[in-house]
Amino acid sequence: MLGPQQFRGVANFSTFLLDRSSGVLFLGARDAILAVDTNNLTQPPRTIVWDVPEEKRKSCVAKGKTEGDCNNYLRLLEFLGNGWIYVCGTYAFDPQCAFLNMSSFSLERGENGGVRMETGKGKCPFEPSQHYTAVMAGGILYTAATSNFLGTLFDISRATGQEQERIRTERSINWLSDPEFVSSVFIQQDEDNNPQGEDNKIYFFFTEVAKEYDLYTKVKVPRVARVCKSDVGGMKTLQRRWTTFLKAQLVCEDRASGQRYNILTDVYTKQHTSGDPSSTHFYGLFRSQWEHEELSAVCVYSLADISKVMDGPFKELKKTCENWINPEPVPTPRPGQCLNSALRAEGFESSLKLPDKVLTFMRDHPLMENNVIAAPLLVRRGITYTKVAVTRTTTGSDDDQRNAATVLHLGTDRGELHRVLVVGHITTLLQEIPLFSAQEPVNNILLHKGQALVGTPYPWPVWGQRDAAFTPAVRCVPGPDPWGVSGGPKREPVAPA
Repeated sequence: MLGPQQFRGVANFSTFLLDRSSGVLFLGARDAILAVDTNNLTQPPRTIVWDVPEEKRKSCVAKGKTEGDCNNYLRLLEFLGNGWIYVCGTYAFDPQCAFLNMSSFSLERGENGGVRMETGKGKCPFEPSQHYTAVMAGGILYTAATSNFLGTLFDISRATGQEQERIRTERSINWLSDPEFVSSVFIQQDEDNNPQGEDNKIYFFFTEVAKEYDLYTKVKVPRVARVCKSDVGGMKTLQRRWTTFLKAQLVCEDRASGQRYNILTDVYTKQHTSGDPSSTHFYGLFRSQWEHEELSAVCVYSLADISKVMDGPFKELKKTCENWINPEPVPTPRPGQCLNSALRAEGFESSLKLPDKVLTFMRDHPLMENNVIAAPLLVRRGITYTKVAVTRTTTGSDDDQRNAATVLHLGTDRGELHRVLVVGHITTLLQEIPLFSAQEPVNNILLHKGQALVGTPYPWPVWGQRDAAFTPAVRCVPGPDPWGVSGGPKREPVAPA
């Protein structure tokens, strides 16, 4: 049994990035980047300090921001390839990005000896607490973030790459309405199972204020949005804007009671069949806008179901009465679809070649008519879950997915890790593991080599045992055996789907 440890002077751990080949875990914190060897957690972490000059900090405070927020909160860590990591921080409300050399664990420096930086606007939030997500696809960064100092403008964008291909969403409440960004993922097609030659896609998950409901109360709805990787915008209409931005409402509803869970807080992406992108499922963590008690639910959506809705009818806002109706007619080629072999054969090698009528329709109709609907796998009252991760195993002797069991790893706002087994419609609570001595929220869960690396924003001392020694910001928990969990697990049924 090891005693408590602390990262002295380092706090606000917000971003995890795991190099699975080496087992090194990179952590973005306030004014610092750390590297932890998950193979030997007793070894002290390596640390890089990347803070804000005092003059810049004072200028930030003079603009009305708090001293605590006028630091450099590292919010983005993404692999660039060739041994480099792209890192971005809030940098006293003036987002900046830099390049981290993995082998030397150092930030690239310019001729003057200072850290070589480039603007992080559109790549990283201005404020430490702003909702934000980013994903790297083919060495290009795609982000969903605020894009101004006041935090009033929101963009989903291609944030790096060639300047003329850096495109974003239209600034319209029909596209994004006060969104709270949650997650993003790049889905790369399997070339062997892509006879249509369809383009790869990036998906974004968020909660926003619904404009399609004519109600006095602001109703929030969870969404999934999709853009295509080769989209470069339109020639005139939607110039340097997405021509493939489509979004749909996610519904997580207990059909028996009619209870809907409409605030999306986290998403975990999982291929149900390894190596098959078409088997991708998204596990969403939800709470309710209207419930006054703590309440959490988990719903799962398949990529196939999302694609079906995206290929379905559009919803249209009739501007005279601000109500949504079904549109007619839909122009050809279909607005919002990704490039494929058939379109290329017709001469549409690029989104720049799309007809103006298609782009105009696309601009005015980003929302789909149908919803992506699921019933909860799990509902817990009196508990607020903050993060979810998923493992799957089979209950039989073969790999038949019909025999598959799902283990949900759920972090709470009180620093606990819960493990829940889902087999068919039977849901069983396996474990409730207190992780940290202070009740701080779990903000990261990474699954690696049968263990869960669990993080909290603050460096509270915790206890570790055996080779799974724990740092204050990260705890490593041995993975579960769903059929015989050691250590006296709880085995009690919880609300089934």
